[in-house]
Amino acid sequence: MHFADFVAGSVGGAFGVAVGYPLDTVKVRMQTQTRDSGVWECVRRTCRTEGVSGFYRGMSMPLSTVSISSSLVFGTYRNVLHLLEELRHRSTAEAHRKADLFLSGFAGGVAQVLVMSPADIVKVRLQCQSELQDSRLRYRGPVHCLLSIARDEGLPGLYKGSAALALRDGPSFATYFLTYHSICDALRSTDSSRPGWTVVLLAGGVSGMCGWAVGTPMDVIKARLQVSGVSGRFYRGFFHCLSHSVRSEGIAVLFRGLTVNCIRAFPVNMSVFAMYELVVRFLRSPS
Repeated sequence: MHFADFVAGSVGGAFGVAVGYPLDTVKVRMQTQTRDSGVWECVRRTCRTEGVSGFYRGMSMPLSTVSISSSLVFGTYRNVLHLLEELRHRSTAEAHRKADLFLSGFAGGVAQVLVMSPADIVKVRLQCQSELQDSRLRYRGPVHCLLSIARDEGLPGLYKGSAALALRDGPSFATYFLTYHSICDALRSTDSSRPGWTVVLLAGGVSGMCGWAVGTPMDVIKARLQVSGVSGRFYRGFFHCLSHSVRSEGIAVLFRGLTVNCIRAFPVNMSVFAMYELVVRFLRSPS
């Protein structure tokens, strides 16, 4: 089992959250309300009404759980990839097959949902708290929010939107890892078994943007389901949310927040893969 990938994924994921959280807050608010017409309007209003701290609402919960979820993503990805190669009796020195990279990334994305969903709904509720009706004092912090959802909505409430989360993260991480390795393989020098740091940074940033391009539609539905019932709008389920959103706001609503996602994705995933590669190389060094 590739334990180094679990550790490296944990460190890289936590570093990525710290880098990209302010823009994630902007993205979630744009997806769950219609007050702001664009990114900069949302940024200005948040600064004006809540100050800089408004961009970091709910950060402690994802920061404390992302180590586990990122560890699951990267660890599951690497071990499933290794298993697929063993089943095909392929040498680890051979180039990875594109289908194996895609399937392994898909498995890694779905695997994290069990851990990610409760933390994600807490993050979204806290990020949108100032936007929700009569909810200024609804949640005092991440732990209070988690316990309140469990008490008021039961255990299923913590997994509201988890189907959309799985449909987001499966294809998104499949695209993510496939793009990363494709760029690394294309730009890697012929005399090196590992890509250079410039290639790692470029591949990480581009793969993050591609992953979000695929995952943003389900990200919108997930966020809306997570604030359903406390946002003034109620959705009966995944398909009702999807059809109602498209019917009332047009197909473009599924790509709301895509610009912010892509802007955020490049530096975040550049940082994630740089930290991931650094830790993996250190743990697997002969010393």
